[in-house]
Amino acid sequence: MAKDAAGSPPTLEMVARVAGVSRATVSRVVNGSPKVSPDIVEAVNAAVAELHYVPNRAARSLARRSSNAIALVVPEDVTWFFSDPYFATIVKGITSRVDDSEFVLNLLVASTDPHHKTLRYLNSGVVDGAIVISHHVGDAILADSRPAVPLVFGGRPALAAGQDDYFVDVDNRAAAAAGTQYLIDRGHRRIGSISGPVDMPAGIDRLDGYLDAVRGAGLPDELFETADFTAAGATLAARRLLDRVGDDGLDALFVASDLMATGVIGELRERGLRVPDDVAVLGFDDSPAAVSGPVPLTTVAQPSEAAGAAMADVLLRLIAGEAEVPHATILPTELVVRESA
Repeated sequence: MAKDAAGSPPTLEMVARVAGVSRATVSRVVNGSPKVSPDIVEAVNAAVAELHYVPNRAARSLARRSSNAIALVVPEDVTWFFSDPYFATIVKGITSRVDDSEFVLNLLVASTDPHHKTLRYLNSGVVDGAIVISHHVGDAILADSRPAVPLVFGGRPALAAGQDDYFVDVDNRAAAAAGTQYLIDRGHRRIGSISGPVDMPAGIDRLDGYLDAVRGAGLPDELFETADFTAAGATLAARRLLDRVGDDGLDALFVASDLMATGVIGELRERGLRVPDDVAVLGFDDSPAAVSGPVPLTTVAQPSEAAGAAMADVLLRLIAGEAEVPHATILPTELVVRESA
């Protein structure tokens, strides 16, 4: 947090001076009032980010009672949210922890919101904190603008907004490298990958981990395509990759999610390729999708339910005002071997 020359943390008055507005206007913006013009909101949010101003929650609590509610913010398409089993396990973990508290969980699926509406909601006093999952680079405003309530991210924030961020994650890069290395150790030498989107940290890190492993083994590193963490998107990406290298150009695939792997296996089968006899497939997550398809998936298991519970625990500790809350909580992964590899 920035401090003035006397060493004090930034105040509402300091934000007002930097933004060139009155203290009352800053207060209205911080509290999510809709009666402020967009250019003023932008100027105030820029000043808040520059000064790393954090509203005094103790003072706010004198003005209003705790809402006893937290928000789960999902900047994704609502159809994807309800179809991807990864989200179900995350929410199960969050609710398991929230159920042990006095708080209730509010769901905000904000796929088409440029996040100003989300910020107004988080600043309105209806929730005491928020968990943000499945976020993209464009969602960094949620961290940069510093809502008046604590935030905890599911996964490393898309942009390194600073040491004030709190998040729960796995080491996606190391886990992807370990999964790819398993394929290498099994004798595979033409290993491709279907990665997640490169505007999401998990997509970037899992692609980098795959590349670390194949480059370390002196294997080709151009055999990959990017997708969007959906089965349909992965099917198209696999089709592009196989069209590019030929149906006999790969002997294994590392796929950055189990749901995507189901689409990839479908495309392989459409081409008459057998899994794992012709092409081994390794997924990521160990979600219900890993065992619901025609071939049980070998996969990198991440503890999604435990991650959800950890996100809720970190947030509740922040809301309670605990001083020693870890900024980064990194959970372990493990390889689960099944029939696909």
